[in-house]
Amino acid sequence: MAALPEGTPCWADAMFTDLEGAKDFYGDVLGWTFGESSSEFGNYTQAYSDGKAVAAIVPPMPGAQAQSAWCLYLASPDAAATARRISANGGEVVMGPLRVGEFGTMVIAKDPGGVVFGVWQAGGHPGFEKQGEPGAYSWAELVTREPAKADAFFPAVFPYGMKGLDSEEFDYRMFLVGGRPVLGRMAAEGDVLPPEAPSYMSVYFAVDDTDAAIERLRARGGTVYFGPLDSPFGRFAAVGDQQGAAFGLIDLGRTEGEPPKTVDA
Repeated sequence: MAALPEGTPCWADAMFTDLEGAKDFYGDVLGWTFGESSSEFGNYTQAYSDGKAVAAIVPPMPGAQAQSAWCLYLASPDAAATARRISANGGEVVMGPLRVGEFGTMVIAKDPGGVVFGVWQAGGHPGFEKQGEPGAYSWAELVTREPAKADAFFPAVFPYGMKGLDSEEFDYRMFLVGGRPVLGRMAAEGDVLPPEAPSYMSVYFAVDDTDAAIERLRARGGTVYFGPLDSPFGRFAAVGDQQGAAFGLIDLGRTEGEPPKTVDA
């Protein structure tokens, strides 16, 4: 599988103190199965849907104290060059560039508004083996209190075009690669984010029935933050797992209404 174009979401992983609890939760809610933990790489454990790699989970490093959270990785042909652009444009390189065996090179970074994301220069691991189907990654968006900073930062770091949604209800933009939307940006206005919640990258996983997935999620101790709501893009909800990692669920087959028009941004 060839590496994805620069700036395209290519992988997602999350840190969990209770790795077995995460396996039980996501195995039930999303139908994932899990491979063997790789002790060489900190017990990094890949998740599979229909036998295809869709994400990974990992325990925290010894002595580390961190909130469980999903991290989205954006493809780069040169992680070191991307890291330099991150720093030059007001972002922060938190980790890396770090070579991960023969799999590739990673960077963990923050945008100027504090949103954590990853960069992945593919080697033997190009990223998602399945997308846009139940059990797999489908979309992601920055939910940020600093939308103007994000709008300036990301197109300076990645080769993004940008479009806005023609809406008076919310401030939403999309970053494009080759004219195709690959990532959203939602301004955290009103009650989009609770006051205590940080800006973050919301990673959406597709399901075949959002309401049924929510029932499974609640039974496993998860939380529904927003929704479910029908939209032109699918029936979706913002949720969290039992360890506090926020993510999204979306049934791409259940759409309602016409997509909003886009405008140049």
